[in-house]
Amino acid sequence: MAIELKMPALSPTMEEGTLAKWMVKEGDVVTSGTLLAEIETDKATMEFEAIDEGTVARIVVPDGTDAVKVGDVIAILAEEGEDVAEAAASGGAVAKAEPADTPKTEGGHSASSAQTDDGSGASPSSTPSSAQAEPVEAPSASQAPTRSNDGDRIKASPLARRIAADTGVNLSTLTGSGPGGRIVKADVESATPQTSAQAEPVEARAQSKSAPVDPGEIPHEVQKLSNMRKTIARRLTEAKQTVPHIYLTVDIRIDALLKLRGELNAGLESRGIKLSVNDLLIKALAQALMIVPKCNVAFAGDSLIAYSRADISVAVSIEGGLITPIVVGANEKSVSAIATEVKDLAGRAKEGKLQPHEYQGGTASISNMGMFGIKQFDAVINPPQGMIMAIGAGEKRPYIVDDALGVATVMSATGSFDHRAIDGADGAQLMKAFKDLVENPLGMLA
Repeated sequence: MAIELKMPALSPTMEEGTLAKWMVKEGDVVTSGTLLAEIETDKATMEFEAIDEGTVARIVVPDGTDAVKVGDVIAILAEEGEDVAEAAASGGAVAKAEPADTPKTEGGHSASSAQTDDGSGASPSSTPSSAQAEPVEAPSASQAPTRSNDGDRIKASPLARRIAADTGVNLSTLTGSGPGGRIVKADVESATPQTSAQAEPVEARAQSKSAPVDPGEIPHEVQKLSNMRKTIARRLTEAKQTVPHIYLTVDIRIDALLKLRGELNAGLESRGIKLSVNDLLIKALAQALMIVPKCNVAFAGDSLIAYSRADISVAVSIEGGLITPIVVGANEKSVSAIATEVKDLAGRAKEGKLQPHEYQGGTASISNMGMFGIKQFDAVINPPQGMIMAIGAGEKRPYIVDDALGVATVMSATGSFDHRAIDGADGAQLMKAFKDLVENPLGMLA
């Protein structure tokens, strides 16, 4: 019988993804291990391999389709000896004959079990019953009119309607490119939101809860959020709403650290390794967490998780967002090993080639914006971690040196702590330990 290929969960937190590119086409014979498609999650582009053998009978979800829910049928595979045409037809019936750009409704994930990005129980793919009942029509060479014969109802897929509501596009002004003239996602995304919104009655726009703020006559464009941007927005909102942050800031003299870095780099030059200030700060934070283990914890409802090693998540800015690859056991590694690992992780992060285990987890985070000239900032905790260290720029400042006013290179570091798990006094001890290690850097190398 026909085999349904479903959107896989490529990470523990993945709820939906973008089917970036099919590597096979209908009619291709595949075996276990055959590369089927490239799928974009909120963090990386990953490969989807076949685990069954057979012939690709039907591709249900085309290239470039985003917001495909985990578990949705994306293709139909005919088993060996099975008629491909029959497999494609039977697979279509199992898949509820929905258009490729239409999210699942009750036929896939129930509205009671689906979660929206804002955490509510309502399904983001819930659509009017009239739209759910529409059958899939065979594609025709000529485009049919957008409006159907049963009145003035506009023929559009539920996903197209939702995107139109979000962007202010008036569906009545569009010509559908889908089967039977149906308006699909691509038609809405290619429309000009400003022009379409102006053609829509003001009353209709006022009644749309999801309509964006009207920018008036200001030149603008509507940019669709990527999966990564949506995830960042959701997780940071949850962090600020549910995690009680406490912020502790210290000023740290880094002249000795800079001097040690120069000496170490001179010795490592022959090995092709160059330490950054951030590499040394990662080591310092890891060592400080070992000195003050009460801060190397995570809040877990009615309990605390106390970690025995320091896995440091390092914030890396990439195109379209932010990712935090992890230096596992940073407290046990040399600074040269940390430097080599961070360079590799950051490079692959920017190429979207990190594996989930390389950016999920960690016991604490570090975020350095000193290279941008930022003097001091408060970072948002990355749950379920209990703290994050925010590093500002090192700069020449008036400073008391040996009881006399002098000039020193000083940076500000701010720790953000989850006050449910870490008391202010414990956070203060961590900040002191971190400061001591940075100002006396030979101690972190012992």
